[in-house]
Amino acid sequence: MRLLPAGDRALLVELADLPAVLALLGRLRQSPLPGAVELVPGARTLLLRWQAGQARRADLARALQALELEPGGAAPASGREIEIPVRYDGADLAAIAALTGLPVAEVIRRHTATPQVVAFTGFAPGFAYLTGGDPALQVPRRQSPRPRIPAGAVALAGPFSGVYPRASPGGWQLLGTTPLAMWDLGRDQPALLQPGDRVRFREMAAAEPWPAVHPVPPPPQPSPALRVLAAPLPLLFQDGGRPGLAGQGVSASGAVDRGALAAANRALGNPAGAPCLEITLGGVELLAEAPAVLALAGAPAALRLIRADGAVTGPAFGTRFMVEPGDRLWIAPPRAGLRLYLAAQGGFAVPPVLGSAATDTLSGIGPAPVLRGDGVAIGAVRGGPSGAPPGFAPPAPGEAVTLDILPGPRSDWFTPEALARLTAQDWEVTPQSSRVGIRLAGAQPLTRRIPDELPSEGMMPGALQVPHGGQPVLFLADHPLTGGYPVIAVLADHHLDFAGQLPPGARVRFRLLQPFTPAPAPLA
Repeated sequence: MRLLPAGDRALLVELADLPAVLALLGRLRQSPLPGAVELVPGARTLLLRWQAGQARRADLARALQALELEPGGAAPASGREIEIPVRYDGADLAAIAALTGLPVAEVIRRHTATPQVVAFTGFAPGFAYLTGGDPALQVPRRQSPRPRIPAGAVALAGPFSGVYPRASPGGWQLLGTTPLAMWDLGRDQPALLQPGDRVRFREMAAAEPWPAVHPVPPPPQPSPALRVLAAPLPLLFQDGGRPGLAGQGVSASGAVDRGALAAANRALGNPAGAPCLEITLGGVELLAEAPAVLALAGAPAALRLIRADGAVTGPAFGTRFMVEPGDRLWIAPPRAGLRLYLAAQGGFAVPPVLGSAATDTLSGIGPAPVLRGDGVAIGAVRGGPSGAPPGFAPPAPGEAVTLDILPGPRSDWFTPEALARLTAQDWEVTPQSSRVGIRLAGAQPLTRRIPDELPSEGMMPGALQVPHGGQPVLFLADHPLTGGYPVIAVLADHHLDFAGQLPPGARVRFRLLQPFTPAPAPLA
């Protein structure tokens, strides 16, 4: 057992194999450690995250050591058997055949001939890691992940098979597609596959029809108070997120800039985590259809309020102001930064999904994005002022900022030159960045000392994950729960909000708060 650093509030527990991981996971679920909020199992690791101020790393390390030394066993199989029909039309099918040295027909035969078992879930809601497949089909991940893999894609990576529950980025090799929904909030248990389930893939006949999808109509909504007249990019409902659901494959999500969310709500007397509208890059115009008291925080932007009688005012950014029916509010593109948070007194009336109004763009959980023509209603939440305003000035495109980092769990996978290069050069924020993560580009990529495939393991907000190309990705609120590229460092928690405001074109210089050290030896 090794305890590997993973930022301010996480430890990565490395164990001998998957049965040891499942045994430790079972014990921690039976006897939770004080302050722990997330447990994310991987192929040979267990990521443990704790609530700030509610646990100490040293205490958790001692408790983990004691638990690991007790005898235990993996959870028994569930007894369920699930058949997954597959149309073997994946973009990487020919590449998989070449990597394995098998004809395409033999790849399909072997994939359907061997039953598999759900070992654990992660990456995204409904994504299950299946083990026990034919060892001849073990293939590495792609050298560079795809920015979009379609929902239902059946894929391979290392010893695992899996099915992508929705369109998302990913680096697995694509075999085909299935019409089965891996994640459906309309089911009592949204995830189709649970740990211990036995799974068999079946090739669909050429003439077999693809089942039709019948969407469920949304529930009726209250009368809107605001209507969107212009929005170059979708507006997203965000709140404090849904932490603690990693066991269901659900990431916390929530506002990227938590301080700005709290500041907007604080100006109105709402609870710090009440739902707000997250606005990216401004350029938004809203029409008031009912009286409302509003406030904005985050990336500073000019506001223009055109009253129904034609009078024009400019409400101060960060303070409360009132709108009446017929008023139009223009939110200009921010002068610096990226994201703004619009709060309404009483919060926005939006049905929670799994206990939160946050929209997770990676998993698709949460309210639908708000588009031009849509209306939003105001709720009736109550609570005294809470939270604190952000303590930083966000950068403009082209400006340079310094972000604090801590050693990551896989820093020893990189060469000494790469470790030095991480903090010695500037990294530019690319336009491919999103709420999932910030894609960075540097003049000199980060080179590995260990070229091996990394078995999938838990990821945390602020992780600096490095794909084979050597250009890091800084994970934000909608990051996948697990990943298969090594994490060289983790952003310090006090700079997570700051990172969420970095616009494309900004330059980042990393400052290491603790030196890189060799991976710790196994605990005695």
